[in-house]
Amino acid sequence: MGSDEVVQYAAHDGIAVITINNPPVNALGAGVSEGIIASVDRAEADPAVQALVLIGAGRSFIAGADIRRFGVPREQPKRRSYDALDQCSKPVVAAIHGFALGGGLEHALCCTWRLAVPSAKVGLPEVLIGVIPGGGGTQRLPRLIGAGPALDLITSGRHVPAPEAKALGIIDELVEDHDLRAAAIAFARGVAGKGLRRISDLAPSMAEAGLFEAQRKAIARKARGQPAPFSAIAAVEAACTLPFPAGLAEERRLFAELENSPEARALRYAFFAEREVGKLPHLPKATAAVEVKTAAVVGAGTMGGGIAMSFADNGLPVKLMDASQESLHRGMERIRTNYAVSVKRGSLTQAEMDHRLALIEPVAGYDELGDCDAVIEAVFEQLAVKQEVFARLDAVMKPGALLFTNSSALDIDTIAAATSRPEAVAGTHFFAPANVMKLFEVVEGSRTAPETMVSAMRLGRAIGKVSAYAGNCDGFVANRSRIPFGLEQNLMVEEGARPEQVDRVMMAFGYPMGPFAVNDLSGLDVNYMTRKRRAAADPNYRTWPVADRIVELGRKGQKTGAGWYRYEPGDRTPHPDPVVDRIALEVAAELGIQQKAFTDDEILKRLLFASLNEACRILAEGKAMRASDIDVMWLNGFGFPRYRGGLMFWADTIGAQEVYGQIAQWHQQYGMRWAPAPLLREIAEAGGSFREAKAPALR
Repeated sequence: MGSDEVVQYAAHDGIAVITINNPPVNALGAGVSEGIIASVDRAEADPAVQALVLIGAGRSFIAGADIRRFGVPREQPKRRSYDALDQCSKPVVAAIHGFALGGGLEHALCCTWRLAVPSAKVGLPEVLIGVIPGGGGTQRLPRLIGAGPALDLITSGRHVPAPEAKALGIIDELVEDHDLRAAAIAFARGVAGKGLRRISDLAPSMAEAGLFEAQRKAIARKARGQPAPFSAIAAVEAACTLPFPAGLAEERRLFAELENSPEARALRYAFFAEREVGKLPHLPKATAAVEVKTAAVVGAGTMGGGIAMSFADNGLPVKLMDASQESLHRGMERIRTNYAVSVKRGSLTQAEMDHRLALIEPVAGYDELGDCDAVIEAVFEQLAVKQEVFARLDAVMKPGALLFTNSSALDIDTIAAATSRPEAVAGTHFFAPANVMKLFEVVEGSRTAPETMVSAMRLGRAIGKVSAYAGNCDGFVANRSRIPFGLEQNLMVEEGARPEQVDRVMMAFGYPMGPFAVNDLSGLDVNYMTRKRRAAADPNYRTWPVADRIVELGRKGQKTGAGWYRYEPGDRTPHPDPVVDRIALEVAAELGIQQKAFTDDEILKRLLFASLNEACRILAEGKAMRASDIDVMWLNGFGFPRYRGGLMFWADTIGAQEVYGQIAQWHQQYGMRWAPAPLLREIAEAGGSFREAKAPALR
């Protein structure tokens, strides 16, 4: 499209209306900035025009820059649309609906006034893709609302609802949705000829003593290895100490430094991977989805309760059932406690808690679930138990209802065989805690209908999750690719590594928690049962004797006060425990293993290379569609540091040939578990990249 098509100009009795029309979200793509500049110039040249309105067509104002243009060579314009709006000699009113994010909010800040509908959201989320605002946002926002609030918005990247934005001073007036255009024109007419109030003319923002140092310390605790939040602080500090033009120059310098940084490239990759993951190219394009208006969850344990909360958190009514009234009551109390903690922290209001609790209906038996559009089974991870539940559901659920299992590893076809409608059965694997973790792994059985798959993917998105496809196999994609990580984690303890060293290495890499601490948080007994099942099915299965003995001592993690670590009552801080060291020494002696010291680099690569090798097998078997899908799963299911892109992307930063060489060496040293996957060898020999690998059907 040309600039005259993506930006439209019209005059109404002395008011020029500039409409951004670049679907689907009015991103600042090719022609948009040029169109804004041309429209402002046209209004400036017309003596009949007294004021301007900048508004978006469709569902948004301006949802931000076109990220595809980042990191690639591009000509720097002699004049930017930000400057054209800021320097306009006539008042400009921004009329905001939908989203005004990144460059969208920056354009609004260049206007003299800002109106918004109550449902609109604004923000400067650039740090989430590894950069900072580059259109003056770090200079104008502090001048408008103060350094402290501006720092919060810019370093968090959060989307701010319009009512809060008005309270902060970002928005001047709220107007009704259906009146936005007319209200903006009327407002513009009212301010015409009454002077300008440019943010760029305001004095540098005042900052309280110690603000920036405190913010740097706070960021250092949670933004491991990410330079963008620190650059954002530096840019806001410039807004408090420099004249506007100098601050703007500093912002542009910092932006240019970040744009091609490894972290920014990884975060852009993750951004696009999460948009690709929802596509199912093997299904017919016209496949219809079942609309899920009501849902049910069977199993009121920790996982089932978290799933029910996921529905309620997103405004969907859900019924919750358990085998006993005692378990159901306990589950509802756990949900109330979780919500109450959020209220106490200030992340949820009491009214919101009450509303969400009202959406969760505890019910006594299967007969009360029959009219729901979808039901998710979340009972204990034992095949016979799940088959019994599905047989009961098959008997009561209405025709067309979707039957989903939250199994983390069990065969979907065997579960579906317990019903007369296997085409309606799929896996919907949540990750703990289910109301927090974003990954929603949708597992396709051999008889799962395309409509069921499309409906499940859509349901995940409706409850705020990232839906990702997986083929049916033991562990599916996410957990199967993670199993070698867990195995090496445990074997290294036998060989002399300490849990606290492994956790320290992975947290230094960027994980929010170390893997042993995560195991304790999740509970060690579930994986214990899975290992027993696998050992019974495979005589060559490599057992995890240290982990097994820990569980057999009654140490199941935080819930029992001890697991890989010990915990003080009421405190979740992990403390290294000599009991674990003693067990590791005993096992090593029994197995004839000579314990040794480990370097941090060996720990990191033993864990991640093992999973990378398995991920290549999964792709070659067609159980995952794209390597980028596996990265999305690791980012949203396992806490893999986002600024490293994902498992496959990170491996590319090392290089396929180096990865292959190390795995081949460990194959010689440790045996068959390290045999290089054929796809890994193929990528290394071709000098290719892991992140571009696809299932055979997509090549």
